Amino acid sequence: MSYDTKALNRIKRIEGQLRGILRMMEEEKDCKEVITQLLAVRSAVDRTIGVIVSDNLLECVQNADGNADKMNSAIQEAVNLVVKSR
Repeated sequence: MSYDTKALNRIKRIEGQLRGILRMMEEEKDCKEVITQLLAVRSAVDRTIGVIVSDNLLECVQNADGNADKMNSAIQEAVNLVVKSR
């Protein structure tokens, strides 16, 4: 599967957020500030999972060539991935 630029950019942004959190911890910032940033990262990761799963699902359905079994399998796999991520 190829990943589009919006998914890659989301991961790069998350990477930057994590580096910022590390810096905050090294500077011994207040734990509430650190937790707030960690929650933001978790939310960003969840949204990124949704983007990747939906893109993958769309690709799988398009490649199913009208085969109902393939489409159902792709949809079930996408649902399982979303449920597993929670």
